[in-house]
Amino acid sequence: MKGTAIYPSPVGDIQLDWEDGAVTALKNADRAAKADVPNELTRLVFRQLDEYFAGTRKAFDFPYRLHGTPFQERVWAALREIPYGETRSYKDIAEAIGHPKAFRAVGMANHANPIFIAIPCHRVIGASGSLVGYGGGLEMKKALLELERSNRE
Repeated sequence: MKGTAIYPSPVGDIQLDWEDGAVTALKNADRAAKADVPNELTRLVFRQLDEYFAGTRKAFDFPYRLHGTPFQERVWAALREIPYGETRSYKDIAEAIGHPKAFRAVGMANHANPIFIAIPCHRVIGASGSLVGYGGGLEMKKALLELERSNRE
């Protein structure tokens, strides 16, 4: 069984897609998306998003299922290691996964991340410290980083 839910966040509507009890996508809402009846999983994810946007949740633990190449999955695992409120460069991630020259491929894997915010690709920045590329848009990336920096302990 699968479905869709829409979460009205402070940075825009977020679409949650799920299948068989696990989140398969967290992304900017598609205007044509229709929300299904809320269930235990969607309520859990919405509660965790509420806590994140309130500054009280630093990491997510809802069930999700990723489908990517082995390289993408290594990148996504490295993204989950970036501490709340901190950033890393694409080069830092490439080095962390043992492919120091693959920073462009890291950028492509970042772009393919199906579960933004929870797998924090917004914490990856350019080598110069500039905000570059984000599937949710640079304004969302900036807002998420500011939220985290203001709630860091």
